[in-house]
Amino acid sequence: MIETVSFLKKNAADLPLSEPLTITQNGKPAYVVTSYEEHERREQAIAMMKMISFAESDIKQDRISSMESLKEKLAARKK
Repeated sequence: MIETVSFLKKNAADLPLSEPLTITQNGKPAYVVTSYEEHERREQAIAMMKMISFAESDIKQDRISSMESLKEKLAARKK
């Protein structure tokens, strides 16, 4: 849905946010307004993609260890 800045000002309390709302200024897209829930879902998806990227990098650089090796290292630290 595309609306103007004027629409945003007039309807700020009751914005229809079932989908992202593109706000135009002088006929050009300037802002995107979305619900808080959608924003949080997007942030969580980005965080997950970053974690996957880090994991892939660790695998490529052979910075991995088995669960058994990790348990042994943790047990040795407790002594």
